[in-house]
Amino acid sequence: MNASHRPASGPRMSSVLSSAFAEVPIIASIIGPQRLQNFLGAPAKVCILASIPVGQLPNIVQLLGKAGKTVFVNVDSCPGLAQDKGALEFLKAMGAHGMVSTRLSLMEKGRPLGLLTMQKVFVTDRSNMRRSTDAIARGGPDLVEIMPSVIVARMTAEAKRAMSPFVAAGFVETAEDAAAALALGAVAVATSDPRLWDLRRDTLAALGSAARSSASQASAIQASRRNTS
Repeated sequence: MNASHRPASGPRMSSVLSSAFAEVPIIASIIGPQRLQNFLGAPAKVCILASIPVGQLPNIVQLLGKAGKTVFVNVDSCPGLAQDKGALEFLKAMGAHGMVSTRLSLMEKGRPLGLLTMQKVFVTDRSNMRRSTDAIARGGPDLVEIMPSVIVARMTAEAKRAMSPFVAAGFVETAEDAAAALALGAVAVATSDPRLWDLRRDTLAALGSAARSSASQASAIQASRRNTS
């Protein structure tokens, strides 16, 4: 299926993720086990586990599941975890809700197992974007993780539809960064900064509105100066 043939509104997000992002549209990127306690006490409901040795994954996944968290595992980055169907079956058996990978083949294997799938794409130029949208159309992931987040502002409406529903990640360092990504169409943002794991949708919406208002005022001032010069 070609990306241009996707529905104009994009595929619908799963009810599990819609509910998880309803109040806190933040995904905690947990790189290593050091920040687990921060996440357990945070209002964010969804996490991506990365760089965690395979032997530690079952206990961590079960701990987070008991706390009511939705857990994705980055298959590409966890030491000792193979990148094949057997690894995905292992994740499903331990209680993980989803998996993250750049690999199209894993997207295609994850969904039949009942795992939520998140396809990570690194957008570096226009040709790369075209390849990414083609891969997403073939893989049909539940979520697309777009990196770096700053590229979202440069994407066309058509490209964003082709990659929807998408999460903005990379260089999300402030509440304003998160608000900007959501205002541009992201369903959530992913960040490794625990200080951002408690950002609520209403707060971010207010920040986004303020930013748009400031931008409009700046544009009006510039236009006025051009007209009077």
